[in-house]
Amino acid sequence: MSYSVGQVAGFAGVTVRTLHHYDDIGLLVPSERSHAGHRRYSDADLDRLQQILFYRELGFPLEEVAALLDDPDADPREHLRRQHELLSARIEKLQKMAEAVEHAMEARTMGIQLTPEERFEVFGDKDPFNEEYAREAEERWGATDSWAESQRRASRYTKEDWKRIKAEVDDWSERYVALVTAGEPATGARAMDLAEEHRQHISTWFYECGHEMHQCLGDMYASDARFKAYYDAMRPGLAEHLRDAIKANAARHTA
Repeated sequence: MSYSVGQVAGFAGVTVRTLHHYDDIGLLVPSERSHAGHRRYSDADLDRLQQILFYRELGFPLEEVAALLDDPDADPREHLRRQHELLSARIEKLQKMAEAVEHAMEARTMGIQLTPEERFEVFGDKDPFNEEYAREAEERWGATDSWAESQRRASRYTKEDWKRIKAEVDDWSERYVALVTAGEPATGARAMDLAEEHRQHISTWFYECGHEMHQCLGDMYASDARFKAYYDAMRPGLAEHLRDAIKANAARHTA
């Protein structure tokens, strides 16, 4: 069984020009040619292409990829083991970066200022954020007492305060994810209790958050793409579940 250059390009998600280039430099020379001289790729060629694309995704230059793959002493399983380790490390780093982005987006949107230690913990001296979220938050809430209060409180917090805040958020998140995973309804007592804890956390650390404001936040968590992504990353559907629990809790306390 052999495949045309067009078929292989489709399988691998690369261009025909890329495959031609790999052939020209000897990185991936097709095993066969048709009677008309067209390239034909075997299953072994596809295996080699997969290895090439793995290494390329990991940032290896083509010359180094060729040296790795053409090493006569190399075990194919060793290639896979090395690539698995490198990819796992990259995935872990990207997950940490995504968590930092989500946390920073929430903080910026709410007008909460992160400490320098938090902002640069993952990114070093390369801050990926501009002032977009800070300006948006100020435009939406800048004239409110809540905005002023959150700014005043956050400006006093030390690194240890932020660590404590994060620890409380992480603990609450784990318990809420477990609740949703167990299939408990948003209108149930446990969900409403956790929604109340969520409200109390905001009131304790940032600004006085009444039930009416908490409902507004709940609506934003489900409708604003950034907040929805943050909560749904914990568990798909969690943003809507939390919104409904917040509403049920507000109704319980205002009845």
